[in-house]
Amino acid sequence: MSDLQEYIEKRKKTDKEFSINFDKGYERFKIGVILRQIRKSAGLTQQELANKLQTKKSAISRMENHAEDIKLPTLIKTASYLGKKINIDIY
Repeated sequence: MSDLQEYIEKRKKTDKEFSINFDKGYERFKIGVILRQIRKSAGLTQQELANKLQTKKSAISRMENHAEDIKLPTLIKTASYLGKKINIDIY
């Protein structure tokens, strides 16, 4: 485990607010990273994906960089076009 990972784990154990905010932020970040990865693996640019989804390149960029703004129907439509499915777990 890296020094950063050790710090994060230690801080999460001692600071509940940090833990909650870190986990929420990480999940949002992760969604954008995953969208970018599947778009690139499909061989599409942001502009090409935007054209296919009948939206603007800036909307694709926002989804990849600010995932907290994504509406569920948009996420489902994007994933579906890229050959993926969305699975939501509530726990």
